[in-house]
Amino acid sequence: MGAAIKSEFRKFFTTRLWWGMAIGIFVSAALFSGFFGWALTSDDITADQTGVEGSATQIVNSVYTGGLSVGYLLMLTVGIMQIGSEYRHKTITSTFLSTPKRVTAMFAKIVALLGIGAVYGLISLLGSVSVGAMVLSLRDIDPFPSTEVLRTLALSLLALGLWALIGLGVGILIPNQVAAILVGVGVAWIIEPLLGFGLSFVDALQGVVPYLPSQATNAMVNGVTQSGVEVKPLSWWAAALVLAAYAAALSAFGTWRTVRQDIS
Repeated sequence: MGAAIKSEFRKFFTTRLWWGMAIGIFVSAALFSGFFGWALTSDDITADQTGVEGSATQIVNSVYTGGLSVGYLLMLTVGIMQIGSEYRHKTITSTFLSTPKRVTAMFAKIVALLGIGAVYGLISLLGSVSVGAMVLSLRDIDPFPSTEVLRTLALSLLALGLWALIGLGVGILIPNQVAAILVGVGVAWIIEPLLGFGLSFVDALQGVVPYLPSQATNAMVNGVTQSGVEVKPLSWWAAALVLAAYAAALSAFGTWRTVRQDIS
């Protein structure tokens, strides 16, 4: 098992993809953190002025996790490519020859993706906290008003790892790597937010909205909310369980399918 896990890490970190993604996650986290730090702390923080409402801790949470939406899309892409590139370049055969037990090989990919998500999460936090804390300090706002902020930072690491597992499942369900990336990112970035927005106006279906993956991700970090919105987010622990359920279901189904299908 250990050798298989090391192999998965080596496959990823010996390519130029990892540092390109690292730069993208760092820069996006820093830029969004600076933007939200400036926007949410300008003038008096009221729902009438900013369109959002939340405590000082929630405002700080939103500043530090402003780039999370870009981060989890990149991690979704990483998860897809972790298996999609194997099918595209026909290396999946050698992977299963070197690790004949396919369950072991797939479990190694899952462990590696959680580790990769943690690494990118730390890079994201480095960018967001360094810039966000500076902006908050310039606005005379405590960068760490409560220990809940530390919990939010830890949960953002978990969220990125779980989105990588969701990407793994998508990459197995859609073997064509390019199609998997387009479909996965398109659903997560465009279709699902629009679906959630539409369902929020249907009384009978409003209860579904908090259980969508992006909504659960936002609830995990407990940031500010739109004022006047009737759909209440899940608590942070419930949201974490929901996102973990998506990741577990997709990765488990993908593993089951990979174990049973023929590989040429």
